Amino acid sequence: MTLSNAEYPVAVIGAGTMGNGIAHVFAQYGYQVTMIDVSEETINRGLATITKNLERMVVREKITTQDQAAILSRITTSTSIESSVSNAKLVIEAATEKAELKLKIFEGLSLWCKPDAILATNTSSISITRIAAVTQHPEQVIGMHFMNPVPVMKLVEVIRGYSTSDHVANEIVTLSKSLEKIPVVVNDYPGFVANRVLIPMINEAIIALWEGVAGVEEIDAVMKLGMAHPMGPLQLADFIGLDVVLAILRVLQDGFGEAKYAPCPLLVNMVQAGKLGSKSGEGFYLYTPGSKDLLVSPGFKR
Repeated sequence: MTLSNAEYPVAVIGAGTMGNGIAHVFAQYGYQVTMIDVSEETINRGLATITKNLERMVVREKITTQDQAAILSRITTSTSIESSVSNAKLVIEAATEKAELKLKIFEGLSLWCKPDAILATNTSSISITRIAAVTQHPEQVIGMHFMNPVPVMKLVEVIRGYSTSDHVANEIVTLSKSLEKIPVVVNDYPGFVANRVLIPMINEAIIALWEGVAGVEEIDAVMKLGMAHPMGPLQLADFIGLDVVLAILRVLQDGFGEAKYAPCPLLVNMVQAGKLGSKSGEGFYLYTPGSKDLLVSPGFKR
């Protein structure tokens, strides 16, 4: 029997940038979604972000105010994972990109979810096989890597772990298409495809800055004007979060054992100094609330 979207309950663990975006998209396409976070404050911020993004869609006449109300009505929230995932057919983990945290969450999900529930992780680099190994049903575990911002970006990188079943992979492909996303299936190796290609490029741009080859604006301009990238690699690093970029480089370096994945010392120093990009207010550029001006950080002005 084929279930309608409304009969396919989804739970999203994490109400941050990726979690609220994933919850938004599923609710927009008719799914009943539970958005879960240990922090009530984070949940409220997540709901506020979803509401703001939906209001923007209303202004652009992509949805009506009635649509907006219906979408929000399909999202419930909870601060308890255990009590919120028992009936879910799909659980998507979108917690902080820390292996220890994700492993702990999946150990719990294996106990709290139905045996046939699909357990997906939105990890951008951590091994699906490693995560699946702590569960009772590794064949039900898969990577579902959405891109930021989730409501806008079309790609879903679907990552098959060593034990992921064909049935689960096919169902995630179908679900992704139901969200009007484009799923691309890849295998489980460090960084998968997206970050195995992207993150070393960003690191190389940081190395070029560190070596004095060119300034922040010049490096970004070359990539935007010469390679048709919508955003330069240094601005993109700020957008992703320099701590996240560093964490992914560590995964690549550990996974492959190759020096080419070693993070630039400048990146390491910036993370240690708390200059994490847009979320901290400063990275390679300055970020002032309410301002759209893109200003190079004082330390990098030429």
